[in-house]
Amino acid sequence: MTGTDTTAPPTVEPSKVLPLRMTSIVVRGYGRGSRDLGIPTANLDRNVGKFSLESSSFDDLPTGIYWGFCRIGDGTSGSTGDKDQKIFKTACSIGYNPYYHNTKKTVEPHLIADPQDTRRHLSSCGESVLSDFYDQPIRLSLLGYLRPELPFEGLEKLIAAIKQDIADAERLGDGQDASIEQEKAWVASDEEPTSPMMTTHSG
Repeated sequence: MTGTDTTAPPTVEPSKVLPLRMTSIVVRGYGRGSRDLGIPTANLDRNVGKFSLESSSFDDLPTGIYWGFCRIGDGTSGSTGDKDQKIFKTACSIGYNPYYHNTKKTVEPHLIADPQDTRRHLSSCGESVLSDFYDQPIRLSLLGYLRPELPFEGLEKLIAAIKQDIADAERLGDGQDASIEQEKAWVASDEEPTSPMMTTHSG
């Protein structure tokens, strides 16, 4: 263990960096999302990640649970299969997973299939199960902050909290705000993860 306080509030106020854009590659995580929780995630490689934060440091990303949008693959035919060449709503954890006492910060988005998709309720706890996306490019935009990381007492409470995060992410992702359309357009693009404010003022 290190001296990291995994339950401390984020050092950067989340509202000051949202929307938070990221690009990276999907890597294998600890396997707990699928095995323990029934909520698989597409973990970002911390060694090749790019971010819209000015510091561009993985360890500077503010911890917490967020909602937003995600796309896997580079948009070329056959990279992940036509079924997954789309934008997914996502509930995403940034931090140390205090229930498991991790010492390295991770970014772990759970991709939410559409309600009519047959994969939407396939997992052991009734959540989405998509493909294994290892080594595929990933584009992620986080628009809103849901809650801080919390050291839950027991796996059942952790699963219940994540399922609520997913429900909140689905509901918020259905909004009609201009920022939602802007970030979905960025996720669908091949643009670098610059800050939307920088893009707006650069012209």
